[in-house]
Amino acid sequence: MDKMIVYEDEVLLVVHKPAGIATETARVGQADLVSELKNYRRRKGEDAYIGVVHRLDQPVEGLLVFAKDAPTARTLSGSLQKGRLTKKYAALVAGVLDAQEGTLTDMLRKDGRSNLSAVVPSGTEGAKEAALHWKLMRHNEVCSLVEIELYTGRHHQIRVQMAHAGFPLLGDFKYGSASSKQLSNQLSVNSTALMAYEIHLRHPATGETMEFSLNLDKFHKIF
Repeated sequence: MDKMIVYEDEVLLVVHKPAGIATETARVGQADLVSELKNYRRRKGEDAYIGVVHRLDQPVEGLLVFAKDAPTARTLSGSLQKGRLTKKYAALVAGVLDAQEGTLTDMLRKDGRSNLSAVVPSGTEGAKEAALHWKLMRHNEVCSLVEIELYTGRHHQIRVQMAHAGFPLLGDFKYGSASSKQLSNQLSVNSTALMAYEIHLRHPATGETMEFSLNLDKFHKIF
């Protein structure tokens, strides 16, 4: 657990979640990050409270912020809603985008039985608007590395919208196309190539502007 902790003080934790572990789950016997953090705090003789401010899908790697008490959790959640806590993602996608940046806006509907989301026509019952902004970071002849900022937080949003736009994430065997899955195998990308690699926030107690980031070497080596 110590290796996952990027920053810690009296009121918050910034953690590097590995791909493959759930942020939080009710499934008996399945490990999750929140449980690990509670155990970590208990071992230190601290109150085991962990306030979840935001989540990452189980296959997704990246930075998460957690609160150590309820007032801090409320403050951070408010910052997230007001855009004072912002996140950037890096995604490795199949194909070469034909512009330097752009915005995707779609209507998404989640199917609770299959745990899948899909782009659906406007007016579809249960659909919610999903929007993101992407920026091309680099590319070669077969794939692109893009930076993504979410304007909304929908279920599997980045994976669904990029796939619908014709640029499925490499390593995404749930939403990927036949050709992207083949390319993933060729490039030995075996898990969803998505990372929450940068986060900005104001410290809930001091008001200090803080920035944390992860390196993208695992993606750059593809090029």
